[in-house]
Amino acid sequence: MRQGDPLAPFLFLIVAEGLAGVVRMAVDKDLLESVEIGGRLTKVNMLQFADDTFFLCKASTHSVFVIKAILICFELASGLKVNFQKSSVGGIWCNNLLLQQFATVLNCATMKTPFKYLDMLVGGNHRRSKFWEEVVERVRGRLGRWKGKFISMAGRLCLIKSVLSALPLFYMSLYKMSVTVANEIVSL
Repeated sequence: MRQGDPLAPFLFLIVAEGLAGVVRMAVDKDLLESVEIGGRLTKVNMLQFADDTFFLCKASTHSVFVIKAILICFELASGLKVNFQKSSVGGIWCNNLLLQQFATVLNCATMKTPFKYLDMLVGGNHRRSKFWEEVVERVRGRLGRWKGKFISMAGRLCLIKSVLSALPLFYMSLYKMSVTVANEIVSL
């Protein structure tokens, strides 16, 4: 398979689905414990976006060894290599010594909480205004660039509705925005 090959994305999806199947099998055999999230306690153990894979599990040495075994099996079965130098391990409410042990097992780096994944802050407290500062600054920055342009009021309104509403909505797809932050964005 070569880069630019029109079949490459489909072949990668098949391989990625194989990885997801192995993870499901590990969960079914109680080798890996999923993380429960949300009000309905939905069990989540892996997220994939393009060629990026994000494992979620309980913070235990056993779980880390199971993930390492899954990744080694994935490499052997698919012929693809996991780049552990580009990989990192992180934890929410997990002590740094334990994270360092996990990183040693996986031969990768550790990351500090909160961290960004797909430009979304993970592990921060969304109830605090500081969590939303980046979103507010992005909105403020976009508005500042448009003020100097010769755009009609109708044009500005279209830009605000299409572009600026998308910035907070991206974060609001996961986190509930406080009324204070919403009022600050509206006031801009």
